[in-house]
Amino acid sequence: MSPGVDALLEQARAGIRRLTPHQTVEAVRAGALLVDTRTDVQRRAQGNLPGAIVIDRTVLEWRLDPASAWCIPEATGYDRRIVVACRQGYSSSLAAASLRALGLHAATDMIGGVQAWLAAGLPTAEQPADVRY
Repeated sequence: MSPGVDALLEQARAGIRRLTPHQTVEAVRAGALLVDTRTDVQRRAQGNLPGAIVIDRTVLEWRLDPASAWCIPEATGYDRRIVVACRQGYSSSLAAASLRALGLHAATDMIGGVQAWLAAGLPTAEQPADVRY
């Protein structure tokens, strides 16, 4: 594989079953944790995802690793299903790969990001985002 971001993205997505926005809704209904890594500016422009926990990409691994002293209460085990969402579905793939490298083998991401969510006609949240620092 040649170097570069495209190769890195291809490697991150290898062997993973990524979810469409509608599949993401179903996964959350079934108990998956939806994690939004978009910036404040992106969330203001696109809206908040219903039921998502917002975690800054810079601390994502520490908040979701169940063995971390800084994990959130929802990080209940390495088998927890986690769906990462970003603006367009690129950085979320890299984030999900990083979580899988930590041992969170059920981590995945949403194809097309929040841009695809909106294009699919899915709603945004009325309430403020659940931001975790």
